[in-house]
Amino acid sequence: MLKKFIIALSGVAVLVLTLGAIKVAQFKQMSGADHSVPALSVSTFEAAAVNWSPILKSIGTLAPVQGVTISADADGTIVRIAADSGTAVQAGDLLVELDTTVETANLHAAEASAELSRINLERSQELWARQAIAKSDFDAATAAAQQAVASVAAIQAQIAKKRVRAPFAGRVGIRLVNLGQFVARGQSLLPLQNLDPIFVNFSIPQRQLPALVLGQTIKVVIDAFEQPFEGRITAINSEVDAATRNVSVQATLANPQELLRAGMFARVEVQLPAREALVGVPATAIAYASYGNSVYVVELMKGEDGKEYLGARQQFVKLGATRGDLVAITGGVKPGDQVVSAGVFKLRNGVLVQVNNTVQPTSNPNPTPKNT
Repeated sequence: MLKKFIIALSGVAVLVLTLGAIKVAQFKQMSGADHSVPALSVSTFEAAAVNWSPILKSIGTLAPVQGVTISADADGTIVRIAADSGTAVQAGDLLVELDTTVETANLHAAEASAELSRINLERSQELWARQAIAKSDFDAATAAAQQAVASVAAIQAQIAKKRVRAPFAGRVGIRLVNLGQFVARGQSLLPLQNLDPIFVNFSIPQRQLPALVLGQTIKVVIDAFEQPFEGRITAINSEVDAATRNVSVQATLANPQELLRAGMFARVEVQLPAREALVGVPATAIAYASYGNSVYVVELMKGEDGKEYLGARQQFVKLGATRGDLVAITGGVKPGDQVVSAGVFKLRNGVLVQVNNTVQPTSNPNPTPKNT
Protein backbone atom coordinates (compact mmCIF):
# COMPACT_ATOMS: atom_id res chain seq x y z
CA MET A 1 0.00 0.00 0.00
CA LEU A 2 2.82 2.37 0.89
CA LYS A 3 4.57 1.49 -2.35
CA LYS A 4 1.54 2.49 -4.44
CA PHE A 5 1.24 5.80 -2.56
CA ILE A 6 4.92 6.63 -3.21
CA ILE A 7 4.53 5.83 -6.92
CA ALA A 8 1.42 8.08 -7.20
CA LEU A 9 3.12 10.90 -5.35
CA SER A 10 6.16 10.62 -7.62
CA GLY A 11 3.91 10.86 -10.70
CA VAL A 12 2.23 13.99 -9.38
CA ALA A 13 5.61 15.53 -8.63
CA VAL A 14 6.85 14.81 -12.13
CA LEU A 15 3.69 16.32 -13.63
CA VAL A 16 4.04 19.47 -11.52
CA LEU A 17 7.69 19.87 -12.47
CA THR A 18 6.88 19.40 -16.14
CA LEU A 19 4.13 22.03 -16.09
CA GLY A 20 6.38 24.39 -14.16
CA ALA A 21 9.14 24.02 -16.73
CA ILE A 22 6.68 24.76 -19.55
CA LYS A 23 5.43 27.94 -17.81
CA VAL A 24 8.97 29.13 -17.14
CA ALA A 25 9.79 28.71 -20.82
CA GLN A 26 6.66 30.67 -21.78
CA PHE A 27 7.50 33.50 -19.39
CA LYS A 28 11.03 33.70 -20.80
CA GLN A 29 9.64 33.87 -24.33
CA MET A 30 7.18 36.63 -23.36
CA SER A 31 9.85 38.64 -21.56
CA GLY A 32 11.98 38.56 -24.68
CA ALA A 33 9.20 39.91 -26.93
CA ASP A 34 8.99 43.61 -28.06
CA HIS A 35 6.42 45.43 -25.88
CA SER A 36 6.82 48.90 -27.47
CA VAL A 37 3.65 50.80 -28.43
CA PRO A 38 3.13 50.77 -32.22
CA ALA A 39 3.36 54.09 -34.06
CA LEU A 40 0.05 55.86 -34.72
CA SER A 41 -0.60 56.85 -38.33
CA VAL A 42 -1.38 60.56 -38.81
CA SER A 43 -1.53 63.16 -41.58
CA THR A 44 0.39 66.41 -41.23
CA PHE A 45 0.09 69.93 -42.57
CA GLU A 46 2.86 72.51 -42.70
CA ALA A 47 1.69 75.62 -40.87
CA ALA A 48 1.97 78.60 -43.20
CA ALA A 49 1.98 82.34 -42.66
CA VAL A 50 -1.18 84.04 -44.00
CA ASN A 51 -1.97 87.72 -44.41
CA TRP A 52 -5.69 87.98 -43.87
CA SER A 53 -7.47 91.29 -43.98
CA PRO A 54 -10.00 91.48 -41.15
CA ILE A 55 -13.58 90.94 -42.29
CA LEU A 56 -16.51 92.69 -40.67
CA LYS A 57 -19.66 90.59 -40.98
CA SER A 58 -23.21 91.91 -40.84
CA ILE A 59 -26.77 91.11 -41.89
CA GLY A 60 -28.41 93.24 -44.55
CA THR A 61 -31.49 93.67 -46.71
CA LEU A 62 -31.63 94.46 -50.41
CA ALA A 63 -33.55 97.58 -51.44
CA PRO A 64 -34.19 99.17 -54.84
CA VAL A 65 -32.39 102.33 -55.83
CA GLN A 66 -35.78 103.51 -57.11
CA GLY A 67 -38.91 101.68 -56.07
CA VAL A 68 -42.49 102.80 -55.51
CA THR A 69 -46.00 101.45 -55.48
CA ILE A 70 -47.89 103.42 -58.12
CA SER A 71 -51.19 104.79 -56.81
CA ALA A 72 -54.25 106.28 -58.51
CA ASP A 73 -54.25 110.09 -58.58
CA ALA A 74 -57.99 110.29 -59.35
CA ASP A 75 -61.18 108.25 -59.02
CA GLY A 76 -62.30 106.18 -61.97
CA THR A 77 -62.81 102.83 -63.63
CA ILE A 78 -59.84 101.02 -65.18
CA VAL A 79 -60.31 100.68 -68.92
CA ARG A 80 -56.80 99.65 -69.90
CA ILE A 81 -53.77 97.97 -68.31
CA ALA A 82 -50.87 98.76 -70.65
CA ALA A 83 -48.08 97.18 -68.57
CA ASP A 84 -48.85 93.78 -67.08
CA SER A 85 -47.00 92.05 -64.23
CA GLY A 86 -43.28 91.58 -64.84
CA THR A 87 -43.08 93.99 -67.76
CA ALA A 88 -40.00 96.17 -68.22
CA VAL A 89 -40.98 99.78 -68.90
CA GLN A 90 -39.24 103.04 -69.68
CA ALA A 91 -39.82 106.39 -68.04
CA GLY A 92 -43.08 107.91 -69.35
CA ASP A 93 -44.61 104.63 -70.58
CA LEU A 94 -48.33 104.24 -69.99
CA LEU A 95 -49.10 101.77 -67.17
CA VAL A 96 -52.83 102.05 -66.39
CA GLU A 97 -55.58 104.14 -67.96
CA LEU A 98 -58.83 105.12 -66.23
CA ASP A 99 -62.12 106.01 -67.90
CA THR A 100 -62.04 109.61 -69.21
CA THR A 101 -65.26 109.81 -71.26
CA VAL A 102 -66.76 112.54 -69.05
CA GLU A 103 -63.53 114.55 -68.96
CA THR A 104 -63.12 114.21 -72.72
CA ALA A 105 -66.62 115.61 -73.30
CA ASN A 106 -65.91 118.47 -70.89
CA LEU A 107 -62.66 119.11 -72.74
CA HIS A 108 -64.46 119.47 -76.07
CA ALA A 109 -66.90 121.94 -74.51
CA ALA A 110 -64.07 123.90 -72.92
CA GLU A 111 -62.14 123.99 -76.20
CA ALA A 112 -65.22 125.34 -77.99
CA SER A 113 -65.65 127.99 -75.32
CA ALA A 114 -61.96 128.88 -75.56
CA GLU A 115 -62.25 129.25 -79.34
CA LEU A 116 -65.22 131.59 -78.94
CA SER A 117 -63.33 133.60 -76.33
CA ARG A 118 -60.38 133.90 -78.69
CA ILE A 119 -62.59 135.21 -81.50
CA ASN A 120 -64.26 137.70 -79.14
CA LEU A 121 -60.84 138.86 -77.99
CA GLU A 122 -59.71 139.49 -81.57
CA ARG A 123 -62.85 141.55 -82.24
CA SER A 124 -62.34 143.50 -79.05
CA GLN A 125 -58.76 144.22 -80.05
CA GLU A 126 -59.94 145.66 -83.39
CA LEU A 127 -62.63 147.80 -81.72
CA TRP A 128 -60.27 148.93 -79.01
CA ALA A 129 -57.74 149.97 -81.67
CA ARG A 130 -60.44 152.30 -83.13
CA GLN A 131 -61.49 153.39 -79.64
CA ALA A 132 -64.95 151.98 -80.40
CA ILE A 133 -65.40 150.18 -77.04
CA ALA A 134 -64.66 150.97 -73.47
CA LYS A 135 -61.43 149.81 -71.85
CA SER A 136 -63.42 147.73 -69.39
CA ASP A 137 -65.05 145.75 -72.24
CA PHE A 138 -61.65 145.05 -73.76
CA ASP A 139 -60.27 143.90 -70.36
CA ALA A 140 -63.29 141.64 -69.85
CA ALA A 141 -62.76 139.99 -73.24
CA THR A 142 -59.07 139.46 -72.46
CA ALA A 143 -59.86 137.89 -69.08
CA ALA A 144 -62.55 135.66 -70.58
CA ALA A 145 -60.10 134.35 -73.19
CA GLN A 146 -57.46 133.61 -70.54
CA GLN A 147 -60.01 131.91 -68.31
CA ALA A 148 -61.16 129.70 -71.19
CA VAL A 149 -57.57 128.62 -71.92
CA ALA A 150 -57.07 127.82 -68.21
CA SER A 151 -60.24 125.73 -68.16
CA VAL A 152 -58.94 123.67 -71.09
CA ALA A 153 -55.60 123.15 -69.31
CA ALA A 154 -57.37 122.09 -66.10
CA ILE A 155 -59.43 119.43 -67.88
CA GLN A 156 -56.36 118.21 -69.75
CA ALA A 157 -54.58 117.85 -66.40
CA GLN A 158 -57.50 115.78 -65.07
CA ILE A 159 -57.30 113.50 -68.10
CA ALA A 160 -53.51 113.17 -67.66
CA LYS A 161 -54.01 112.08 -64.04
CA LYS A 162 -56.18 109.22 -65.26
CA ARG A 163 -53.39 108.00 -67.53
CA VAL A 164 -50.86 106.62 -65.06
CA ARG A 165 -47.33 106.64 -66.48
CA ALA A 166 -44.01 105.25 -65.24
CA PRO A 167 -42.02 107.92 -63.34
CA PHE A 168 -38.77 106.07 -64.10
CA ALA A 169 -37.49 103.05 -66.00
CA GLY A 170 -37.91 99.75 -64.18
CA ARG A 171 -39.82 96.51 -63.91
CA VAL A 172 -43.47 96.22 -62.98
CA GLY A 173 -44.32 93.90 -60.12
CA ILE A 174 -47.54 91.94 -59.63
CA ARG A 175 -50.41 94.33 -60.35
CA LEU A 176 -52.94 94.90 -57.59
CA VAL A 177 -55.97 95.80 -59.74
CA ASN A 178 -57.93 94.34 -62.64
CA LEU A 179 -59.56 95.62 -65.80
CA GLY A 180 -62.97 97.19 -65.11
CA GLN A 181 -62.26 97.74 -61.42
CA PHE A 182 -63.24 101.05 -59.84
CA VAL A 183 -60.37 102.63 -57.92
CA ALA A 184 -60.41 105.56 -55.55
CA ARG A 185 -57.79 108.27 -55.38
CA GLY A 186 -54.71 106.99 -53.54
CA GLN A 187 -55.47 103.30 -54.11
CA SER A 188 -52.42 101.16 -54.97
CA LEU A 189 -52.27 99.98 -58.57
CA LEU A 190 -48.93 98.19 -59.09
CA PRO A 191 -45.33 98.21 -57.82
CA LEU A 192 -42.50 99.54 -59.99
CA GLN A 193 -38.84 99.01 -59.15
CA ASN A 194 -35.54 99.78 -60.80
CA LEU A 195 -33.33 96.79 -59.90
CA ASP A 196 -30.08 97.75 -61.62
CA PRO A 197 -28.22 98.84 -59.59
CA ILE A 198 -29.60 97.76 -56.23
CA PHE A 199 -28.87 98.80 -52.64
CA VAL A 200 -27.94 96.63 -49.67
CA ASN A 201 -28.62 98.22 -46.29
CA PHE A 202 -26.86 96.93 -43.17
CA SER A 203 -25.60 98.12 -39.78
CA ILE A 204 -22.23 97.95 -38.05
CA PRO A 205 -21.16 98.63 -34.43
CA GLN A 206 -20.05 102.19 -33.79
CA ARG A 207 -16.55 101.03 -32.79
CA GLN A 208 -15.97 99.88 -36.40
CA LEU A 209 -16.93 103.24 -37.90
CA PRO A 210 -13.32 104.53 -38.27
CA ALA A 211 -12.50 101.50 -40.47
CA LEU A 212 -15.19 102.33 -43.06
CA VAL A 213 -14.74 104.68 -46.00
CA LEU A 214 -16.83 105.46 -49.05
CA GLY A 215 -15.96 103.24 -52.00
CA GLN A 216 -14.85 100.36 -49.78
CA THR A 217 -15.42 96.90 -51.28
CA ILE A 218 -17.98 94.55 -49.77
CA LYS A 219 -19.08 91.02 -50.56
CA VAL A 220 -22.74 90.01 -50.38
CA VAL A 221 -23.87 86.40 -50.08
CA ILE A 222 -27.48 85.48 -50.92
CA ASP A 223 -28.86 82.06 -49.98
CA ALA A 224 -30.55 81.73 -53.37
CA PHE A 225 -27.26 81.90 -55.31
CA GLU A 226 -23.93 80.12 -55.05
CA GLN A 227 -21.68 82.97 -56.17
CA PRO A 228 -21.10 86.07 -54.02
CA PHE A 229 -21.84 89.57 -55.32
CA GLU A 230 -19.42 92.46 -54.97
CA GLY A 231 -20.37 96.05 -54.31
CA ARG A 232 -19.06 99.29 -52.87
CA ILE A 233 -20.11 101.41 -49.91
CA THR A 234 -21.89 104.51 -51.20
CA ALA A 235 -23.37 106.04 -48.03
CA ILE A 236 -22.68 106.01 -44.28
CA ASN A 237 -25.35 107.44 -42.01
CA SER A 238 -24.48 110.71 -40.28
CA GLU A 239 -25.93 109.58 -36.94
CA VAL A 240 -25.68 106.56 -34.66
CA ASP A 241 -28.79 104.70 -33.52
CA ALA A 242 -29.12 105.61 -29.84
CA ALA A 243 -30.89 102.32 -29.04
CA THR A 244 -28.43 99.87 -30.63
CA ARG A 245 -25.29 102.05 -30.99
CA ASN A 246 -25.05 100.86 -34.59
CA VAL A 247 -24.42 102.89 -37.72
CA SER A 248 -26.50 102.33 -40.86
CA VAL A 249 -24.46 101.74 -44.02
CA GLN A 250 -25.63 101.52 -47.63
CA ALA A 251 -23.74 99.84 -50.47
CA THR A 252 -24.54 99.62 -54.16
CA LEU A 253 -24.38 96.41 -56.20
CA ALA A 254 -24.48 96.00 -59.96
CA ASN A 255 -27.44 93.85 -60.97
CA PRO A 256 -27.58 93.80 -64.80
CA GLN A 257 -29.40 90.45 -64.99
CA GLU A 258 -31.82 91.43 -62.20
CA LEU A 259 -30.98 88.32 -60.21
CA LEU A 260 -31.22 90.25 -56.96
CA ARG A 261 -34.63 91.42 -55.79
CA ALA A 262 -35.66 93.98 -53.22
CA GLY A 263 -36.29 92.56 -49.75
CA MET A 264 -33.81 89.66 -50.06
CA PHE A 265 -31.90 88.62 -46.93
CA ALA A 266 -28.16 89.14 -47.36
CA ARG A 267 -24.99 88.29 -45.46
CA VAL A 268 -22.55 91.17 -45.84
CA GLU A 269 -18.78 90.97 -45.45
CA VAL A 270 -16.80 94.22 -45.38
CA GLN A 271 -13.10 93.91 -46.22
CA LEU A 272 -11.29 96.12 -43.70
CA PRO A 273 -8.00 97.74 -44.76
CA ALA A 274 -5.80 96.59 -41.85
CA ARG A 275 -3.89 93.33 -42.31
CA GLU A 276 -2.78 90.79 -39.70
CA ALA A 277 0.19 88.39 -39.80
CA LEU A 278 -1.21 85.00 -38.75
CA VAL A 279 -0.47 81.28 -39.05
CA GLY A 280 -3.08 79.15 -40.78
CA VAL A 281 -3.83 75.47 -40.08
CA PRO A 282 -6.76 73.22 -41.11
CA ALA A 283 -9.77 73.21 -38.82
CA THR A 284 -9.31 69.42 -38.39
CA ALA A 285 -5.97 70.08 -36.63
CA ILE A 286 -7.63 71.77 -33.63
CA ALA A 287 -8.34 69.70 -30.51
CA TYR A 288 -11.05 71.72 -28.78
CA ALA A 289 -11.29 71.43 -25.00
CA SER A 290 -12.80 73.43 -22.14
CA TYR A 291 -9.38 73.87 -20.50
CA GLY A 292 -7.80 75.15 -23.70
CA ASN A 293 -7.55 74.43 -27.43
CA SER A 294 -4.46 72.69 -28.73
CA VAL A 295 -2.73 71.17 -31.73
CA TYR A 296 -0.13 68.40 -32.05
CA VAL A 297 3.22 69.29 -33.60
CA VAL A 298 5.21 66.42 -35.13
CA GLU A 299 8.93 66.61 -34.34
CA LEU A 300 11.95 64.49 -33.32
CA MET A 301 11.95 63.52 -29.65
CA LYS A 302 14.23 61.53 -27.34
CA GLY A 303 12.91 58.49 -25.52
CA GLU A 304 13.90 57.19 -22.08
CA ASP A 305 16.63 55.13 -23.69
CA GLY A 306 18.10 58.24 -25.31
CA LYS A 307 17.13 57.26 -28.83
CA GLU A 308 15.38 59.72 -31.14
CA TYR A 309 11.93 59.00 -32.50
CA LEU A 310 9.20 60.88 -34.39
CA GLY A 311 6.61 61.97 -31.85
CA ALA A 312 3.68 64.34 -31.38
CA ARG A 313 3.96 67.25 -28.94
CA GLN A 314 0.77 68.83 -27.65
CA GLN A 315 0.83 72.60 -28.07
CA PHE A 316 -1.84 74.89 -26.63
CA VAL A 317 -2.80 77.70 -29.04
CA LYS A 318 -4.86 80.84 -29.34
CA LEU A 319 -7.38 80.78 -32.17
CA GLY A 320 -8.22 83.66 -34.49
CA ALA A 321 -10.61 84.04 -37.41
CA THR A 322 -11.80 81.22 -39.64
CA ARG A 323 -11.62 81.28 -43.44
CA GLY A 324 -13.21 78.29 -45.13
CA ASP A 325 -11.32 75.17 -44.01
CA LEU A 326 -8.49 77.15 -42.36
CA VAL A 327 -8.25 78.51 -38.82
CA ALA A 328 -5.86 81.32 -37.91
CA ILE A 329 -3.49 80.73 -34.98
CA THR A 330 -2.47 83.90 -33.15
CA GLY A 331 -0.05 82.24 -30.76
CA GLY A 332 1.62 78.88 -30.08
CA VAL A 333 2.54 77.76 -33.61
CA LYS A 334 5.09 79.24 -35.98
CA PRO A 335 5.28 78.93 -39.77
CA GLY A 336 6.91 75.72 -40.91
CA ASP A 337 5.74 73.56 -37.99
CA GLN A 338 4.36 70.17 -39.02
CA VAL A 339 0.91 70.07 -37.44
CA VAL A 340 -1.20 66.92 -37.27
CA SER A 341 -4.21 67.48 -39.51
CA ALA A 342 -5.90 64.06 -39.24
CA GLY A 343 -5.91 61.64 -36.30
CA VAL A 344 -5.75 64.30 -33.58
CA PHE A 345 -8.18 62.68 -31.15
CA LYS A 346 -6.21 59.44 -30.78
CA LEU A 347 -2.98 61.21 -29.77
CA ARG A 348 -1.42 62.06 -26.45
CA ASN A 349 1.64 64.11 -25.63
CA GLY A 350 4.90 62.38 -26.67
CA VAL A 351 3.30 59.43 -28.49
CA LEU A 352 5.15 57.75 -31.36
CA VAL A 353 3.63 58.65 -34.75
CA GLN A 354 4.03 57.66 -38.36
CA VAL A 355 3.25 60.26 -41.05
CA ASN A 356 1.01 59.19 -43.91
CA ASN A 357 -0.06 62.06 -46.15
CA THR A 358 -1.70 59.95 -48.83
CA VAL A 359 -5.08 61.43 -47.91
CA GLN A 360 -5.26 65.00 -46.63
CA PRO A 361 -8.20 66.93 -45.14
CA THR A 362 -9.27 69.96 -47.16
CA SER A 363 -7.49 73.23 -46.40
CA ASN A 364 -9.09 75.70 -48.81
CA PRO A 365 -9.71 79.21 -47.44
CA ASN A 366 -12.47 79.71 -50.05
CA PRO A 367 -14.25 76.36 -50.41
CA THR A 368 -17.13 75.95 -52.81
CA PRO A 369 -19.03 72.87 -51.60
CA LYS A 370 -21.74 71.49 -53.84
CA ASN A 371 -25.30 72.06 -52.74
CA THR A 372 -26.66 68.70 -51.67
